[in-house]
Amino acid sequence: MRKAKIERKTKETDIKIELNIDGSGKYNIKNPVGFLTHSLENFAKHGLFDIKMKATGDLEADQHHLIEDCAIVLGQAFKKALGDKKGINRAGYFVYPMDEALAVVAVDISGRPYLQFDAKFKRRFCGDLDTDLLEDFFYGFAANLGANLVVRMPYGRNDHHKIEAIFKAFGKAMKMACSKDERAKGKIPSTKGKI
Repeated sequence: MRKAKIERKTKETDIKIELNIDGSGKYNIKNPVGFLTHSLENFAKHGLFDIKMKATGDLEADQHHLIEDCAIVLGQAFKKALGDKKGINRAGYFVYPMDEALAVVAVDISGRPYLQFDAKFKRRFCGDLDTDLLEDFFYGFAANLGANLVVRMPYGRNDHHKIEAIFKAFGKAMKMACSKDERAKGKIPSTKGKI
């Protein structure tokens, strides 16, 4: 089983995560930003990842530290759980429709972090989530996993639907990238022989 436990405690946040990549989509996520909790639950459910996370932070200042640090810890957990990355697909993508919204997410666990983020929101807040921080979330994840991550929202009217579609597509894309291919026979998925 590919599992990891990560703890990150700073003067601004305190986050603990347990991840099982080869799970069944079970989650127990406690985060003071309710819509981020909802989004991470969708990520776990649709990626079939078991995630236990407890996060607190200095919300009296802003959501930025908490949201970014949650992404950092999640990226670090995936990196640790994937280990040497032998036999994984490495790349994954998903196009997810949700009512009028359509999200496109692609990921390459290449060791080279990069983010392309093209999603616009009408409101600064969706529920209690500051939508301005979603790009920071995905950057923090990509940088700490070591992945090229593309997030696109070509269609959508309702911000709730758009964000939920993004996290569902994110889960499905990561599931594909992390899945093992028996034909790879446990080899590193790179012509360089190293990721």
